[in-house]
Amino acid sequence: MSSSTTHDAWSPTKYQINADFVPLLGGSVMFDMLAVQPHERVLDLGCGDGVLTKKLESLCARVIGVDASPAMIEAARDQVGCSDVRVVDGHDLREWFERAEKEEGLEKFDAVFSNAGGFADRDGIFCTALHWMKKNPRKVVEGVKRILKPGGRFVAECGGFMNVGEIHVALITALNRRGFDGKALSPWYFPSAESYSDLLASVGFTVKHISLNPRPTELTTDVAGWIETFGFSFLSVLKPQDREAVIQEVVEHLRPGYQREDGKWFVMYVRLRVVAVLE
Repeated sequence: MSSSTTHDAWSPTKYQINADFVPLLGGSVMFDMLAVQPHERVLDLGCGDGVLTKKLESLCARVIGVDASPAMIEAARDQVGCSDVRVVDGHDLREWFERAEKEEGLEKFDAVFSNAGGFADRDGIFCTALHWMKKNPRKVVEGVKRILKPGGRFVAECGGFMNVGEIHVALITALNRRGFDGKALSPWYFPSAESYSDLLASVGFTVKHISLNPRPTELTTDVAGWIETFGFSFLSVLKPQDREAVIQEVVEHLRPGYQREDGKWFVMYVRLRVVAVLE
């Protein structure tokens, strides 16, 4: 996730075509780990197109969804029908909440929920899950702490260590081969359970659960569509003809190990799941 003033590259249309499995697979985190109660107030951090935000609205007293992408917030509001969704960069949670607290009388939340997502808009903001909030992960966690009540919980699933490892390495390598710094172009923050647990503890959370969960995931379309939807940071520095060459290079690199005999493509996701409580 980046500032809401930067170019917004997220596309609700691409997401619905190439990544509709994200909210479906995130449901288990919401229902099993969040265990939301009818009286609670929940912030959906990185709400994306609002599919899970809408589900949360039927389960608790109030939900606010925030995301850095204006196009995703527009989709959540106009297409999904979410009641209260706002353009907020995850790095700026503290500042946003303190303004809303003063201007609206906004109260602290019982829980902050963040589902593992990520997708691209027509103009360019890294939005949705924590693994897109690479600029300053500590500031994000400090913001979560600021908006929670004492005893409030932070329940999240994001990309963890070794997430989409083959695609990630292949994209970095392809960009390095063309004279770019592929690692610097990566927009993703994939922490280990150990490092993220240490970060949460240093801010004042008690970690109740944290784990890495490998999950082979069948793609809705193919890996080229996945790269176009999620890998736009790598492609943005290339000329149009070179973008297609990089995509095809990565596709052929991955084909032997990630395309099944029947032609279906799979990606090895590794999800970091965490439940932390503000004591």
